[in-house]
This record gives sequence, C-alpha cells and structure tokens, in this order.
Amino acid sequence: MSANLSLSYANIGAPGANLESYMRTVSTISILSAEEERVLAERLFYEGDLEAARQMVMSHLRFVVHIAKSYSGYGLPQGDLIQEGNVGLMKAVKRFDPEKGVRLVSFAVHWIKAEIHEFVLRNWRIVKVATTKAQRKLFFNLRKSKTELRQFTAEEIKSVAKDLNVTPKDVREMEGRLGAYDAAFDASGDQDDDKAMLAPANYLEDKSVDPALLLEKESHTASANAQLRNAMSELDERSQDILQQRWLSDKKATLCELAEKYGVSAERIRQLEKSAMNKLKVGIDI
Repeated sequence: MSANLSLSYANIGAPGANLESYMRTVSTISILSAEEERVLAERLFYEGDLEAARQMVMSHLRFVVHIAKSYSGYGLPQGDLIQEGNVGLMKAVKRFDPEKGVRLVSFAVHWIKAEIHEFVLRNWRIVKVATTKAQRKLFFNLRKSKTELRQFTAEEIKSVAKDLNVTPKDVREMEGRLGAYDAAFDASGDQDDDKAMLAPANYLEDKSVDPALLLEKESHTASANAQLRNAMSELDERSQDILQQRWLSDKKATLCELAEKYGVSAERIRQLEKSAMNKLKVGIDI
C-alpha cells in the first residue's frame, strides 16, 4: 500500500524539490474531524479503500512537518527528514485500527519518529553512533540534554545518567561519539602538501612492502617455478606439449585440437593430461 500512497501525494511535490512551497501547500489541507477520520479509517480497515487512506495521509502531512522540524539540529536536510516522516505516517495509516478508540495523530507519532530516528542514525555520522535500542534512546535523549558544546562535568554525567536510567560510563561513551567528527580517508585534491600528509590514508601500515615478506614470497615463487621445471622435464615430449598447450599458453588449446594434432581421440588426450598432472603433483610435492 505504501507505493500507492506515495503516488497519491506526489502531485503536491516532493519535500526536497521546493521545501517552502511544499510546507505552504500541506498547511492548506483541511484537518479531518474525529467523525470524518473514523469513517475513513473504517473504509480502509474493513474495505481496503485506498482513497480513504490517501485522505488520511494528506490531512496529516502538516503534522509530519511539525515533527521533522524538531530534528533540525542534526544538520540533515529538512526535506529528507520530512520525507522519512511521511514514510512513517503511511506505515501508521496502514496499521491504524479504528476500533482502538484513539485518533490517528496519537497513533502515528511513534511511526513518524521511528522512521526519522532511523534516518538520523544512518546519516548523521559515517560510522554508526548507536546500534542497540538502548544506545539509540540514549543518543536522542543526550542530544536534547546537551545544549552546550563543552563536555559534561562529572556531576552532570551522574545527573544525566540518573535521569536517563543508564550508567555514567554509557553517558561518557555516547558523549564521545557525539563529539566525534567524520574525517576524509584520502586528502582532497585542493589541499596543500602539508595538509595532505595528515590524511589517515598516509598512516596505514602497508605490510605488503615488508622486505622480509617480499623476500619470502620471491623465494617461494622461485622455488615453486624450479620444481615445476624439473617435474616437467621428467615427462615425455607429448605430455609436456599437452600441459603446455592446455595450461601454460595464453591461448589454450582444446582437447579436440590436440586430438587432431596427435591423431588420437579427445578422451585419450584427457587421459594423458590427467596422467601428466598426477606426475607433476608428485614431482613438486603438492
């Protein structure tokens, strides 16, 4: 149903296209009375009437805008916050039961905030600041409590922990995550050489250039090649040619091509190839 509802309010424009125009438009949509809402909810709940769902969604778009504005302090586009809130509103309309005796606005607030919360947590930092349900609750509550840029004092940490029913350690860890910033892994093209050298990419250890590991790798490769040459020299010329054509050439020959070359069947070439491979395995200690 969400896809159909998305199309139903698309004619008023997406929030991000012209945000001011969108907010003015949704503010002019009439609010449903309790009786009108109950009738529409029953039509949707019992008859699956999507037109009723459309009217319920449309009449509550201004409510989503109101909620989304309270999340403006996270530095995310207001239009995106509203769009996510609209998704939550549509989920709420889909699940709304008129027999529960509550207004849609009271029921929908949970779904609207849940979608906005998920969006904030996905986009506020490159690295997730909160993964568990308890961390998410602490994240949003701490953002509301932390009105200044300075760090909490020990007493403030204890007070916040008591108010939020978490440990002081949880508060300190989340405060550290809130105060962290995203840094580019590579230097940008417009940075000078001194600043570019401070990029994290320049401080990662590249173990592939360890001289000891390079020497060990080269020694192993040389030893393996020597064993292969020695094992190949023990084979007859036909077997050597078959392996060369089948495995070591850039343009590998087919069984049929080799069968035609040696005047035998393709199955015979396969048998010779298998026998030669077995001899090679013994010769190079595989």
